[in-house]
Amino acid sequence: METWSVDQVCSWLVEKNLGELVHRFQEEEVSGAALLALNDRMVQQLVKKIGHQAVLMDLIKKYKWNTQGLKSPGSPKETAMVTQTEATPDYRDEESSSPAGRGKLVPSFCPTGNLDNGLIDQRVLKQRRNVKHVLARNKAFQWMKSYVLPEFPYDVKCMLAQQKCPDHSMRIRMIEFLQADMTKYLEGSLYPSTQQYNDVVNALLRAHPFLDEDGCGFFLWKRALKDRFKYVRRPIEDDEQVMRNKCKFGHRRGQTRRSLADTRFDKIKLVQIKEEAVCLDSEVDEHIHWFQQEYVKTEKDWREIDKRMSQTLEIRRKMIGSRTPLKNILKLFPFLKYPYQMFKEFQLLTRTDIYKKTRHILESYSENILTAFSVVDNPINIALQEKMKQYADEDRLTYMKMTAACLLLPDVFGDDPSLFVVVNGKVRASTPVLKVKDPFNIGICEFFLYLERERLAKVGDCVTAVAALIAAFHVFGIQCPKRLSQTLKFLETLIFDIHSPYFPSLKEKEKEVSLHHPTT
Repeated sequence: METWSVDQVCSWLVEKNLGELVHRFQEEEVSGAALLALNDRMVQQLVKKIGHQAVLMDLIKKYKWNTQGLKSPGSPKETAMVTQTEATPDYRDEESSSPAGRGKLVPSFCPTGNLDNGLIDQRVLKQRRNVKHVLARNKAFQWMKSYVLPEFPYDVKCMLAQQKCPDHSMRIRMIEFLQADMTKYLEGSLYPSTQQYNDVVNALLRAHPFLDEDGCGFFLWKRALKDRFKYVRRPIEDDEQVMRNKCKFGHRRGQTRRSLADTRFDKIKLVQIKEEAVCLDSEVDEHIHWFQQEYVKTEKDWREIDKRMSQTLEIRRKMIGSRTPLKNILKLFPFLKYPYQMFKEFQLLTRTDIYKKTRHILESYSENILTAFSVVDNPINIALQEKMKQYADEDRLTYMKMTAACLLLPDVFGDDPSLFVVVNGKVRASTPVLKVKDPFNIGICEFFLYLERERLAKVGDCVTAVAALIAAFHVFGIQCPKRLSQTLKFLETLIFDIHSPYFPSLKEKEKEVSLHHPTT
């Protein structure tokens, strides 16, 4: 495996039913040597799903065992050695607790003659590593509580009855079922204690001992269960909600420390930002105070807002350039949440009317996008064709085509659509992303602009939505993700008149003028 290329590693993944990871491994150029060098943290960054992580690490571990000349887990000889390991701690405890035995060191293992080129037999080293695991398991068994395993689904029951080692999909099903049952058992808590994790895993391994793979199954199942709870807690992004949950289920110490620290940090940061603003411009503090008062009003003075936003442009650009958190910038300048103000800021920075250019792009290229080979069989394109049969109004059909072109644009360039627009789903990217509800129902359709997984603004149509998305990248100084670079490059090329058939560049215009009117 050390000499494998990236393609050979991908072929091996397909053979092991891990074909979903091929694209990611090709992207990161994981060769055979790199595969054997992966540790737990690297695998967590490389592979998203917990089940795939467990299976991949298990396969790498088994390969290393086989190359070192070890027997497969569960052999009679190895089972006898683990039994000897479990008996050893009690003997040591008895010896050390007796007065005669104090001050003596009783070795756990006495390898004699198991030397190979000056190295101790790997099985002996493995036994020594397992001592810690066995002690922890025995301690957990002593504190066992009255937890009863749930009724697993029929296919899981059949697998357990046959005492087969579960594959990664079956393992994920069991973990999900245990997590749901634990949540009910703990009256809705998503924050089990360490002892509660131990109780559940011990109950599982007592009922089905064959799941304890090589004596380390306890820690593998416990880690998978903890990762599942972390995954379930991930959508709870509101800090206040997390604090309320922790306070409700007894984590008062962590809740108090975190809330005080966060509050103190936010106050200090805002004070620093305001002090910097005052140092740079004496009138900025007054403008910021006026913005916060005007933002709350129902009827706003938009002329005065435009004037003050233009006056504070320099300080805003310095704050964005110094990587000030966007939440703090939006607190000081809340009108940046409006698409209209983002367009004005974009125009001040680039002298370009982004809304006009975006509308022209969607009108000109929608037909080409919808007829592209890569999106012909796309479900969005199919839904559009079915919906267009119900209407005859030309304006409505044009608008529907432009909306579909907006949704399919990343697919045309082979980019990740979830980094550009999310249809009836949840936004997971921190960069600017559009969210669309019921895209082809003109009366119900809604567009939203998200930034750092939070809703920034509601926009009226697909043209405003795409223009606001592009403007957000430039106004807030956000770097374009690699998996969206081709799509944004296409749009920016047309917006800034760089070699576009519909927007000729300034140099091309100068050439055309010089041909008709030669200069002296």
